[in-house]
Amino acid sequence: MTDDQLLRYSRHILLDEVGIEGQQRLLAAHALVIGAGGLGSPVALYLGTAGVGRITLVDHDTVDLTNLQRQIAHNLARVGSPKAESARQAIAAINPEIEVHAVNARADAALLDALVAQADVVLDCCDNFATRQAINAACVRHGKPLVSGAAIRFDGQVAVFDPADPASPCYACIFPPDLEFEETRCAVMGVFAPMVGIIGAMQAAEALKLLSGAGPSLAGRLLMLDGRAMEWNEMKVPRNPQCPVCAARAAST
Repeated sequence: MTDDQLLRYSRHILLDEVGIEGQQRLLAAHALVIGAGGLGSPVALYLGTAGVGRITLVDHDTVDLTNLQRQIAHNLARVGSPKAESARQAIAAINPEIEVHAVNARADAALLDALVAQADVVLDCCDNFATRQAINAACVRHGKPLVSGAAIRFDGQVAVFDPADPASPCYACIFPPDLEFEETRCAVMGVFAPMVGIIGAMQAAEALKLLSGAGPSLAGRLLMLDGRAMEWNEMKVPRNPQCPVCAARAAST
């Protein structure tokens, strides 16, 4: 590391759980972030400021005035700009040495298959069930750890799905692909602004732990936050041996 890097990341380096070796692992790592909105904003900023060397941001949407209530990577001057590019600029303003690739496209199966294969960790910051399933399937296929987050109204949840852990489920073990439910969106139901910040920051923390080796991850547990009472609930989630997504891969490893 350079002298500037030693100074910039000194508060990480002082941590026994991270140290110089862990920070070097962060600098050499590649994180893929799907979604640059409410969850993706704090995720992208914390990964960038923490020194993750390469970050790929994927989002097909543009910045809207209604986003600014909670999507902290964007500002008034960038209303109308692609969210992925806006978040890239926000990271560059704080840490210009990080390589950030903005992909202004919808995260379909083909794009995910190409991008997930290149990443060391994947962070699901999207807002729809079909994309979550596609992200999970790509992560299982390529054996990549997935950090998943969601927030709506005053509720949030976060989990880690790690194929390297034989006991860890995948997203489809908990939420089967054929699950039928009424999908809710912020535009209809609303969202308490700090909720996406809380969940997004936790996603970033889990990703940084996975990349640096700083302690065990949330794999095998689902954390759920009731923001009204500010109470956390934890659910242990085992792998489903009949999961249509990960069972075949688990049997072959």
